[in-house]
Amino acid sequence: MATYLELREQAEKLLAEAEKMRDKEIADTISDIKEKIRAYGLSAEDLGLARGAPRGVRPKATPSAAKYRGPNGETWSGGRGRKPQWVAEALKQGRKIEEFEIRAGR
Repeated sequence: MATYLELREQAEKLLAEAEKMRDKEIADTISDIKEKIRAYGLSAEDLGLARGAPRGVRPKATPSAAKYRGPNGETWSGGRGRKPQWVAEALKQGRKIEEFEIRAGR
């Protein structure tokens, strides 16, 4: 019967051999894939590999549609954050935000 050290040495040799075989199979697979890509004229986009935004990067938000129009044609979507200066001044003068709503046909 083999000793622990002999079995361990055999296991290490098998792992090294398995790693070499894995590397060879990967190289063969990559070569085969490259050959097929050339043969069929495929692009990264065809394969679903086209580069877009990196993972974890959020796409830029699209601007919201304007809901309010100011006296000089300024617009505001009514979103979060500070009100534009023209809105703040109009409200300070006692005007109501509803006066500036953009309505269809107007």
